[in-house]
Amino acid sequence: MRSPFLRAGAAALALVVASGCVSSTMINTVPPGARIYLDGAFVGQTPYMMSDTKIVGAVTHVHLQMEGYEPLDIAITRSEQFDVGACIGGFLVLVPFIWIMGYSPNHLYELQPLRAYLGPAPVG
Repeated sequence: MRSPFLRAGAAALALVVASGCVSSTMINTVPPGARIYLDGAFVGQTPYMMSDTKIVGAVTHVHLQMEGYEPLDIAITRSEQFDVGACIGGFLVLVPFIWIMGYSPNHLYELQPLRAYLGPAPVG
């Protein structure tokens, strides 16, 4: 009789631990609609909800590109915000401590218009 309760308890604990591993952030641009690449792979357009299970300190390279605007390369590091759920899970099973930090909820980037090319600089 104890076995089904033990299994249910273990499943519940695994769910709590697993949910503490995911961190998400909304990536927005001004203007919206920029193409977004994460670690070199095209994933969509802004606004974009980025979620992953990377560990503390992991870096995601973000490339934003939009016609008529300068491309923008940034890095988002999973060390921006303390995760209480992972901390509690860490006390229970230790492993979630590697997910104790997460992303800030929002990242906003203003794209700069392309500079007009006026040809070579005048000499003299």
